[in-house]
Amino acid sequence: MYLFDENSSIEQRVSQVQRQSELLCQNAIDSHSPHQIAYCIEELREALEELCVAEEELKQQNEELMAARQSVEQERQRYQELFEFAPDGYVVTDIHGTVREANCAAAGLLNLAPQYLVGKPLINFVADGQRREFRSMLLQLQRVHRLQEWEVQLCPRQKAAFEAALTVAAVRNHYGQSIALRWLMRDITARKQAESHLHQVQLQNLELIESNRLKNQFMGIISHELRTPMNAILGFSDLLLRRFHDRYEPQQIAFLERILNNAKHLLLIIEEILAYSRLKAHRLELQLEAFDLLELARITAEEMQCMADQKALALELDLPPSPLVVCNDRTRVRQILVNLLSNAIKFTNTGRVTLAIAPGEAEKLLITVQDTGIGIDPAHQGRIFQEFWQVNQSNTRSQGGTGLGLSITRSLVTLMQGKIWVESELGQGAAFRIELPRNVPSPPIHLEQDLSPDQDLSPTIEANLDPFC
Repeated sequence: MYLFDENSSIEQRVSQVQRQSELLCQNAIDSHSPHQIAYCIEELREALEELCVAEEELKQQNEELMAARQSVEQERQRYQELFEFAPDGYVVTDIHGTVREANCAAAGLLNLAPQYLVGKPLINFVADGQRREFRSMLLQLQRVHRLQEWEVQLCPRQKAAFEAALTVAAVRNHYGQSIALRWLMRDITARKQAESHLHQVQLQNLELIESNRLKNQFMGIISHELRTPMNAILGFSDLLLRRFHDRYEPQQIAFLERILNNAKHLLLIIEEILAYSRLKAHRLELQLEAFDLLELARITAEEMQCMADQKALALELDLPPSPLVVCNDRTRVRQILVNLLSNAIKFTNTGRVTLAIAPGEAEKLLITVQDTGIGIDPAHQGRIFQEFWQVNQSNTRSQGGTGLGLSITRSLVTLMQGKIWVESELGQGAAFRIELPRNVPSPPIHLEQDLSPDQDLSPTIEANLDPFC
């Protein structure tokens, strides 16, 4: 009977069976006893069985070894493909920077086939002005073992130089000594160009912001400075008309009226510029109060009637019968109505202009100014609320105005937490609609104004009138 240790190797077990078989054969030859021969044969049979078991175990171990070898080969092939076809350049060098391996991307960056790249010092592809720094970095890798995003200018064979980012990691043995270097090589020329462009854009943006700030500051200052002498011109012109009206000839009175009305028109332009600059600088604060919106609409329409009569237009009101009390800035609401009505009259030659006010849903109210004028092409409706822009640019001089009225109106409506839109077709008139909250909530933060609250910045009605109206 053969007893084997489970931990013994197949070779040891086979050798043991071989020795026992040789011994049994020798005993069978020397012995003439049938019983002894039978015993030897039985022992040989058991030895053969043990050999069969050892053979099966050997086959199983061989299959496991083949499977492990195949798995290792697959992993090696996978990593080799990852290395070869990686989008970035990968290079393996010795600790002195001599290339041992290089993938396709690295060969493409350096414009040299991988087989010709092997054995060449990597420093050969570094720009001349950076080679001293490159050598210094190689020495530092003996201590730091890794460098991240090291920017170097590389010069490939027969191609233009490019900016590269190198990430280097040292390969160490079990003693902790560096035995090789792994390089990740990436072309960052596009990124550097984008960073440079972004930097230029940022500088330009800062310049534009500063220019816009200076422009708004200049507009505010010059508007204040212009308004002071204009008030004197208006005051003395009005005084001359009232005091000496009976003493002057009609032609002289007409001249004084022209001076007064043109001064008012100029003051309107100054007030629009000042209001625009304050809105752009977010320094305009609503002065909220309760008032009857319908009464304000009637008063405003009466003041605009002279301008409508001059063009033989009907100025109509469509208002509810009962008062409509709102909480808003009376002066700014009047300014909105004046801007919309004056625009409607300005661009309407025949027909009517209608001001309609109606309560809306959810404590809202709807203001509509509709005319039968030239209308607005739908292609231009997205731009009519831009500052310094008119629907028909050729009419700018003939119709007059700064092109700020609708822009200021939209800003005021937004400040009142409302919205404004236009409905129009070319040649079919226009309807400007405004939806406002009935009670405008007080802002959480009150910004300091650059003018005292009692100063009225709204456009004067008379400024839109003809000098002889």
